[in-house]
Amino acid sequence: MIRYTQPSITDLEVAYATDAVRNGWGAKCYDYIYRFEAGFRAFAGTRFAMATSSCTGALHLGLAALGIKAGDEVIIGDSNWIASVAPVVHVGATPVFVDVLPDTWCLDPARVEAAITPRTKAVIAVHLYGNVCDLGRLLEICDRRGIALIEDSAESIGSKWQGRQTGTFGRFSVFSFHGTKTLTTGEGGMFVTNDEALHARGQVLNNHGRMPGQQKQFWPDVIGYKYKISNVQAAIGCAQLERADNLIAAKRRVFQIYAEGVKDLAHIALNPEPPGTTNGYWMPTAVFSKESGVTRDYMLKAFAAHNIDARSFFYPLSSLPMFTRCPDNIVSYDIPERAINLPSSPDMTEDEQAQVIDVLRKLGAQ
Repeated sequence: MIRYTQPSITDLEVAYATDAVRNGWGAKCYDYIYRFEAGFRAFAGTRFAMATSSCTGALHLGLAALGIKAGDEVIIGDSNWIASVAPVVHVGATPVFVDVLPDTWCLDPARVEAAITPRTKAVIAVHLYGNVCDLGRLLEICDRRGIALIEDSAESIGSKWQGRQTGTFGRFSVFSFHGTKTLTTGEGGMFVTNDEALHARGQVLNNHGRMPGQQKQFWPDVIGYKYKISNVQAAIGCAQLERADNLIAAKRRVFQIYAEGVKDLAHIALNPEPPGTTNGYWMPTAVFSKESGVTRDYMLKAFAAHNIDARSFFYPLSSLPMFTRCPDNIVSYDIPERAINLPSSPDMTEDEQAQVIDVLRKLGAQ
């Protein structure tokens, strides 16, 4: 089986995790966490970083720290995974689903502006599959309308806009270290911001609502949460950060081999890399043209027949049973019907990629 992804783990990760298990207790129980946060601040180029148990938890903390609540609206692209919108519901706000662009599959800025109402408090820009949102237009819209831009960079480690890592432009951003991600801790996330007050509120909320300087032991001052990462997970993250450049380069190498392998097939479009951006290519994705007649289900069956573990493009969020359908989001409803995520482990061999490319080419020839 060619898996759609699996992490790259070396002796360095094993050594750090072993050290955390053996020695990272008592007074040292936060050592790797502090080290991981400091390393990520340097990697992302932000003033503050707070490690969390998941990216979803980081987004929940950030929304709560911003004060987003019942009665507020948050705009988000309809083509996304549930983790990007569930925290909006958790804080009681109403998600507003807008369509995405047909080339990047990220937020359509024109649709964002059209959806803004007096209740709109934030826009969540998800850099889908490593593709970079139109940050220039989104920042201009949000700044002009007095709305917080939040970057969901769960899938965009290594992706850049104007030479800077995505996740450094919004009011805050979140990253994921799930086992499928370019950098992994197994499960885990990171909340980053340049806003000192927002970071401070996030820290209080992530510590069961206990204020710094509170002299009473076990005395929470507000209702908070607990989305803390463990020292062992952070130890793995420290090792992954040391290898970040190589891991990102490996993901880009995998994508370039795919791109070369199908470059003569006009009916297949892959992840774009517009001028001024760098794509980390977390998940190489093939979108077949309508004219090809190739569908998602047909592709999944074809790959399974060759023992290749491909995965579906995200269904529209508004198509899920807990939300109201938004059929006017034409792109969001159309692309998943003819798109597929390709295997892309950092350690994937060229022979394995050749097998994937062979299936793609045969699909296109039928």
